[in-house]
Amino acid sequence: MTLREKVEEHARRPMERLDAESLACFRELMEMLDQGELRAAEPDGTGRWRVNAWVKQGILLGFRLGHLRAYDLGEGFRYFDRDTFPLRRYSLMNGAPRIVPGGSSVRSGVFIGESVTLMPPCYVNVGAWIGEGTLIDSHALVGSCAQVGRRVHVSAAAQIGGVLEPVGAMPVIVEDEVLVGGNCGVYEGTIVHSRAVLGAGTILTRSTPLFDAVRGEIHRASPGAPLEVPEAAVVVPGSRPAPGAWAAGHGLHLYAPVIVKYRDERTDAAAALEEALR
Repeated sequence: MTLREKVEEHARRPMERLDAESLACFRELMEMLDQGELRAAEPDGTGRWRVNAWVKQGILLGFRLGHLRAYDLGEGFRYFDRDTFPLRRYSLMNGAPRIVPGGSSVRSGVFIGESVTLMPPCYVNVGAWIGEGTLIDSHALVGSCAQVGRRVHVSAAAQIGGVLEPVGAMPVIVEDEVLVGGNCGVYEGTIVHSRAVLGAGTILTRSTPLFDAVRGEIHRASPGAPLEVPEAAVVVPGSRPAPGAWAAGHGLHLYAPVIVKYRDERTDAAAALEEALR
C-alpha cells in the first residue's frame, strides 16, 4: 500500500479507530514533508500547479491524533500545542537555514531549502515549502501549505496566507524570484508567477480584480481558477471609483491592485537582494 493510500484510509477512520498505525502513517508523511520529498502543491510540468489533497488530509489527520501538551524550551519560554506538531528542529549537520535570533518559529512538516534566511520574528506553518536562497523578513507569515519559490524576498510584515481546508483548495503559490513588499497580503490561493514584484501594501485575494494598466486587461479569479499575477508584473496598490451615483457624489473609491509595468533592468537592480544578507 502506498503512503497516499494509507493516508486516505486512515483519514476516513472515525476517531475511535485511529491507532498506532495511524500515528506511524502520519509521522512518515511529516518526515517526507520535512525533507521536501512531498509537497501540498507542486508544478504539474505544464506551467500550472496541482494540489495534493491527500497530503493536506494527512496533515489534518495529525490534528485528530494529537493531544495538547506543554513544551518547555528553557529560560521561561513555554508554549502549548498538539504533541503531533512540535517545532521543527535543525542542526548544522542537517543543513540548517540561517535563523536569526529573536523569536522566529518553524513548525514541523515544513521544507526549507539551502541558504534560506529567517529574520525575527517570523512564522512558518505546517506544510509550507520554501525554496533555496529565499529571505523571510521580520514579522512575516508563511501560512500552512503555502509554496514559496527560490530566491524570493518576503518583506517585513508580509502575509502569505495558508489553507488546510477544504483539502482540495489551492494554497498560495509564490514562484521563483518574486519580491513581496512590506505589509503585503497574498491570500486565498492566489498564484504570483515568477519574477513578479508586489509593491508595499499590495493585497491580493480571490475577490480582488487585478488591473493591468500596461496590457489593458483585468485578471480575476473564477470558480475553477485562482487569481494569477502574470510573470514579471510589477503590482502596486491603487484605487478605482466605487459604482453608483451616491458613491460618486461622495468621491468614494475602492482598493484596486494595478500592474503599472513589467520588470526591466532597473526593476531588477532595485529588487535584488544584497548578497551580504545571505
